Amino acid sequence: MTDVEAELRAQFRDAFEGADFPVDSQMDLVPALPDGPATKFEAGDVSFTAMELAAKLGSEQEFPYADVDSLVDDVIEGLKSQGML
Repeated sequence: MTDVEAELRAQFRDAFEGADFPVDSQMDLVPALPDGPATKFEAGDVSFTAMELAAKLGSEQEFPYADVDSLVDDVIEGLKSQGML
């Protein structure tokens, strides 16, 4: 795991762990985000908002998610498969 991946994983976990799990859609995550869809994630040369994540990773995610770790794992894998990480 790279430093960038580790930092993003920590940021995603912090941002999403407050969601009311299980979550059935991306919209279920919005109330947990500190700045809603404008919440920004940054590490190294990588930077994007929650809204950008949702737009680019929608097809990569498999809702529902029962816990924050399975969600974060899928987000990281989606970023890798989209060439964003």
